[in-house]
Amino acid sequence: MITSFPCGVGQSTTSLALGSGGGTPPTSAALGSPLQEKPVTTWHAPRAWLAGDDLTPDVLIGVEEGRIVSVGSGTASQADASLSGVILPGLVSAHSHAFHRALRGRTHSAGGDFWAWRAPMYELANSLTPDSYRVLAAKTFKEMVSSGITTVGEFHYVHHQPDGTPYDDPNAFGLAIADAADDAGIRLTLIDTAYLTSDVDGSPVLAEQCRFSDGSIAAWRERVLALAEALAHRPMVRVGVAAHSVRGVGVADLERIRLTAEELDTPLHIHVSEQVSENKATLTAHGATPVGLLSRKGFLTERTTLVHATHLTADDITTIAESGAMVCFCPTTESDLGDGIGPATELSEAGVPLCLGSDSNAVVDILREAYRLEQHDRLRLQRRGIHTPQARMAAASTIGMRSLGWHDGGIAVGGPADFIAVDPESDELSGTGGDLGAIVSAATRASVTDVVIAGVACKRS
Repeated sequence: MITSFPCGVGQSTTSLALGSGGGTPPTSAALGSPLQEKPVTTWHAPRAWLAGDDLTPDVLIGVEEGRIVSVGSGTASQADASLSGVILPGLVSAHSHAFHRALRGRTHSAGGDFWAWRAPMYELANSLTPDSYRVLAAKTFKEMVSSGITTVGEFHYVHHQPDGTPYDDPNAFGLAIADAADDAGIRLTLIDTAYLTSDVDGSPVLAEQCRFSDGSIAAWRERVLALAEALAHRPMVRVGVAAHSVRGVGVADLERIRLTAEELDTPLHIHVSEQVSENKATLTAHGATPVGLLSRKGFLTERTTLVHATHLTADDITTIAESGAMVCFCPTTESDLGDGIGPATELSEAGVPLCLGSDSNAVVDILREAYRLEQHDRLRLQRRGIHTPQARMAAASTIGMRSLGWHDGGIAVGGPADFIAVDPESDELSGTGGDLGAIVSAATRASVTDVVIAGVACKRS
């Protein structure tokens, strides 16, 4: 049995065994190394989800240089390594603020609302240094890997010193986050965020927001281009761009951000309509909802992901669907902050792709986010069986990959060799049969036994 893996995430499980085809377990190889020296490593999955309606039995997955080169049928005796249980695509947190993890357990008992929660969050943000952020982010990312998350979209807006002065390297924080992802062995889309105003009327940033701001959209763009160049050699890292929100970026700058995303061919993200007050303020200032304003400015495209999208009108939903944009829900964070429940069903029925994020990382468990996606709509609509198991699994994995610019997710030829094993006999799943519906309805991170990223079997916490 394999008991040691190289991704730096703690003690491994023992549910990954060598097949009779031979091979030697990795004990000190670097991230991205193949399981064996031979060019192609073949993994056996007793059952795997290949994006269809049902789980497929006895799947052989061929991996070379961190990517899937073949998917076929066969037994464990034909494989170099065998994973037990149900094999799923690696889970994806399409929206994360790693530093919020330090607030876990510290704010949840307090009263108030989102705006009250911002005060301790800002205090935390202004205490960070690049070194302390690297340590904190690495711990957060390692927790993600142990939970089955293989790719994360880090929505990054802590850029400068607390008074807004750039560091000697203006991308010190961004590079620290990339280093943290390397430490954890997780695939990263670093979503560099423009944050230049404090409200929808274009008011300057507040004192506690100074380190988020580059001062101008031109300075932001210059820094982002330098960041993309600095990270271009890292195959496990991609750069995305974002406007923080219609509160955090002036209307005139939205087009420049979209054009930068097109120039770099990167994902484009933004927080949208998380709070009713944002909608009211935008209507007052601009005569449109946040979605309507973004549409007017050409911000909604197929590369765009709208995060939260909690308080939408029927026209907003139609506009999003017609644009080809995606929506990322973060149910555990949205419930923790008292944001509300977004119209996931209406968006899905309109053809809008949905993905999921861990956001504040008060909870790091994308399977639980997939569960909450369904349960929130059951509460809101007072009916059951709304989102199919396949739709929830796609939201937890392949659609998240697309949102983050990794267009080839899933257990399929050409995709990254990122997959996880779930134990169908875990305490959570025992007696259920362990089909896909049971997994997305009953399983949490506790049922995840093994995690493979770029073809490497990672340790578990």
